[in-house]
Amino acid sequence: MSNLHTPFRYDFVGSFLRPQALKDAKLQFQNGVLTQEEYDNIVNEEITKVVKKQKELGYHVITDGEFRRTFWHLDFMWGLEGIEHKHTGNGVRFNDELAVLDDTYLVGKIKAKPHPFVEYYKFLKQFEDDQTVAKYTIPAPAQTLQQMIIPDNYESTRKFYKDNEELIQDIAKAYQDIIKQFYDAGCRNLQLDDCTWGAVVGDAAKIRYKASGLDLEEVKKALLKVNNLALEGKPEDMVINSHICRGNYHSTFFNSGPYDSVADYVFAKENVDALYLEYDDERSGSFAPLAKVSDDKKVVLGLITTKSPVLEDKDEIIAKIHEAAKYIPLDRLYLSPQCGFASCEIGNKLTEEEQWNKLALVKEIAEEVWH
Repeated sequence: MSNLHTPFRYDFVGSFLRPQALKDAKLQFQNGVLTQEEYDNIVNEEITKVVKKQKELGYHVITDGEFRRTFWHLDFMWGLEGIEHKHTGNGVRFNDELAVLDDTYLVGKIKAKPHPFVEYYKFLKQFEDDQTVAKYTIPAPAQTLQQMIIPDNYESTRKFYKDNEELIQDIAKAYQDIIKQFYDAGCRNLQLDDCTWGAVVGDAAKIRYKASGLDLEEVKKALLKVNNLALEGKPEDMVINSHICRGNYHSTFFNSGPYDSVADYVFAKENVDALYLEYDDERSGSFAPLAKVSDDKKVVLGLITTKSPVLEDKDEIIAKIHEAAKYIPLDRLYLSPQCGFASCEIGNKLTEEEQWNKLALVKEIAEEVWH
């Protein structure tokens, strides 16, 4: 078992563009041309290749690129008891287009069961060596909570939970169980992907929640509570980090706004080891809220965008890192792209070669800044 821990000075969030061979195999499987076993073999081959590429680039963290998923978050929820899904053509409106997502809703109480992602992790873990460690990414507990109380799900959720407090408790218990499942499988690096904090920042969020009759501060308290409850009792030698994003679908975004209004919650009080933060454009605001990050946390600056193939200016990124260091010591800062390259299987609008060029730039900058 590798003893390395995330984050690393040059790091990444986790998802990668799906290779054409994987896209073709998925279509053939859906059309009955490939059996489940034949499809799984192709997926395994493509994961093996993407891990090899990560190692060739000199990264110390490896992921499976989320190649087994359709969506970064919903697929995980489908592995919980009490949750069902269906493809209806509905979705969520992003900045430039509709993100078509499966309807995902409650059909009973939420409970943990043996989760398929743990088996997926076991396949990835075999590629660890003395220079690399496998991390697995799952949606944060707050993301599961948010999914069950969106307007479209509110009525069906109330059939099983009379209030959000009971729902929060069950989500937390389920996550505690699954965290143990990952730990028992040898996982020591887990990442909670969390768009909920990015969804409650900015003026648009204030308007959206006010229209729903919800108090925004109470929403923030609930997000923090469910995340921290899920982390209670986590093994001491297991690193659990959080990645905070404002939405990433086919190079579009869901929300805009600085971190100021959530810093007192997630930066100061969420009990994770590190925060991977989206800071790739002006929508993210200034670095000033980093002063609120508790002393026990590391911060990974997502200064390189995955939404565009254009390579950032190296000197500009280095200047931004030193600007951030005015609020949090440089030795607690790290560098990565702001999000994954394919949060959903549709992926962002760049090529695989452009994706790898981005990661090469991250490594080059980090080695220059931290020698």
